[in-house]
Amino acid sequence: MAIYRIFPEKDTFIYTEKELANLGRDEILEVAGYFTSTAGQTSRALLQFDTIEIQDTLNNKAGVGTDFSASLKMFLAYANELPVTYSLFCYPISQSWDEGVGKFGDLPINKSGCSWEYTKAGAAVLWETGSYNTYVTASFLDAAKGGAAWYTASADYNLEVTQSHNKTSNHDANLDVTNAINLFYSESLENNGFIVKLEDSIENNQTSSIRLKYYSSDTNTIYPPYLELKWDDFTYSTGSLSTISDAEALISIRNAKDRYTDEGKNRFRVHVRPKYPTRTFATASIYTTNYLLPTASYWGLRDEHTEEMVVDYDTTFTKISADGTSNYFDVYMDGLQPERYYRLLIKTTIDGNTNVIDNGQVFKVVRNG
Repeated sequence: MAIYRIFPEKDTFIYTEKELANLGRDEILEVAGYFTSTAGQTSRALLQFDTIEIQDTLNNKAGVGTDFSASLKMFLAYANELPVTYSLFCYPISQSWDEGVGKFGDLPINKSGCSWEYTKAGAAVLWETGSYNTYVTASFLDAAKGGAAWYTASADYNLEVTQSHNKTSNHDANLDVTNAINLFYSESLENNGFIVKLEDSIENNQTSSIRLKYYSSDTNTIYPPYLELKWDDFTYSTGSLSTISDAEALISIRNAKDRYTDEGKNRFRVHVRPKYPTRTFATASIYTTNYLLPTASYWGLRDEHTEEMVVDYDTTFTKISADGTSNYFDVYMDGLQPERYYRLLIKTTIDGNTNVIDNGQVFKVVRNG
């Protein structure tokens, strides 16, 4: 597929309420501005993705020089006192940091990794909140120095990413980090991951408790955060095959298996023919003649148990290709979560009719070894 997912090599959140506490193994990433009996407080999420895996994906899967987009996605577990509208902000972090093994509520507090004040284990190395280069900034909370430091731009890119939400949003985070990933890929910017925070006016809140709790990579659910890389791999060569024009078509995937290991790529072949083919005088069966879907055809994956779209139909990134033998699409199994069941779906428009084809074709991704 032209969609590949990379899961965090580390993630955590930092907060002012316990400025030395590490939460690197907590199941939640909190982004918040809330009030306690003593003061306004702030929480921010930190996530980092492996540079080598990013480079390998873009070099060996997408292909060197391929245009791509990159999105940081986080899934909401719980939200409290959300305003009618608010915005998330995301930046590349300018310092390295330790994930640690702490959890929310640890007593005594865990200092095995970064915290609001410090980047390293054992409360070592302060976040740089004093002097900065041209493109680096940080927090300026007099009562709570720290909170990470981050790049706002580079010589070539604006690195500030925002996502606005309102009362009809699902409140999941979907942040376009393509510019930063370009710099990480070329090693023009050191990859220290990303910080996700609320707008300044909501942080350190003293009138309400706005708290967004996202699943972390340590969740026991199917909703960990990930970096989604997408590129256009569409090709369409008809060869001697005709494009189907009969809306009553039979569409199936002939080479699907019931399980795949979580590695490599699988190419799914699509067989298409009219439901009621025109009779001809020939030595071969008219039912074996393959046709092609129109170019406005897309594939998707749905989680078999939650019925949520894992890969939704995308008019750019999930177009179904053709090579003169049949239609086809590619799925990278190592970009999917193992030990889950996925249902293959096809969406196509034929003779003005748009249909979703569901033949009950389900496969499981299993862990290799």
